[in-house]
Amino acid sequence: MSDYLEWFEDAYFLFTTRIFDASLARSKTNPKKIYCIDHALVTSVSPSILVNSGHLLENLVFTALRRVSPEIYYYKTKGGLEVDFITQMQNRNGMLVQVCESMYESQTKKREVTALSEAMSELRQKTGIIVTRNEEEEIKVDSGKINVVPIWRFLLNLTD
Repeated sequence: MSDYLEWFEDAYFLFTTRIFDASLARSKTNPKKIYCIDHALVTSVSPSILVNSGHLLENLVFTALRRVSPEIYYYKTKGGLEVDFITQMQNRNGMLVQVCESMYESQTKKREVTALSEAMSELRQKTGIIVTRNEEEEIKVDSGKINVVPIWRFLLNLTD
C-alpha cells in the first residue's frame, strides 16, 4: 500500500502529511493524512456519503498551503487534540491552521478553539488561524489570538 502512495506522490496526484514531532521515528510511524491535488476529482470518484464539504475545504486549504510551503505537517497536542496544519511560511513564523466549515455550533467552536489554543501554547505561537467557509472573528485566548477567517480571505492573504 505504501508503494502506491509513493507512486501517487511522485506523480503529484496525492500528497501526504506527517505528524509534527521532533522525533523522526515517531513522525514516520504515526498515521499520515492524505490530500488530493484536485479536490474535484475526489468528489467525482468517491461515493457522496464519504465526501463532505468540510473535508473538501480542508483539502483546498492544503493545496493552497502546498503552493507556498513545501513542509506541511499536522499537529497533535499533548491532550490528544489535532490541529490540521502547521507549516513554516517564507518571511513568517510558523503558521498553525485549523479548518472548520462552520463554527456556528458552540460545541464545534469550543473544540476548534481548544485544539488550536493548546497547540499555540505548546509551540509558543502567539497567533493561530481557523479557516471557515464564510465566518470572520477574532478570539483572544491565553496563549494569544486566533483569527477566524473565511476561505476567500485566507487564500488572498497567503500571497502576502
